[in-house]
Amino acid sequence: MTEKTAIQDQIQGNHCFGCGPDNDQGLRIKSYWVEPDKSRCVFTPSPFHNAGPAQYLNGGIIATVIDCHTVCSAIADGYLQAGREAGSGDKIWFATGKLDIKYLAPAAIDKPVILEATIVGRGPKKTILHCELSSDGRVCAKAEVVAVRVPDQW
Repeated sequence: MTEKTAIQDQIQGNHCFGCGPDNDQGLRIKSYWVEPDKSRCVFTPSPFHNAGPAQYLNGGIIATVIDCHTVCSAIADGYLQAGREAGSGDKIWFATGKLDIKYLAPAAIDKPVILEATIVGRGPKKTILHCELSSDGRVCAKAEVVAVRVPDQW
């Protein structure tokens, strides 16, 4: 994987609402490796991503960006573990097996949110990641995600 190409842009045929570059209506997040086993995403919400109080980011959008950032990181890691560039050769897909989020504070709607995911465990069938979402200098959500390997034609 190259430093300047987002993980999502290397995964062919991804139409996901949160992370799919092939979905013009989606959030189209972009994730990058910052260290081995650690990825980062900066997402800038739009005003219509708000919660009930208009100044805060909707919890479902928070869950979506955490889910998509971590699962795409697991997919890219799957390629790395197979000794291939992300998106090369036969497809490698992961899907969400578990998404456990703790909401700690509201995330501002008018500022970018920063997601950092760390791979804390991996095996042939699943990857376990921890993710933090920060807004305006404070951690607003923490998550544990289990990404499960699914068939390549998924």
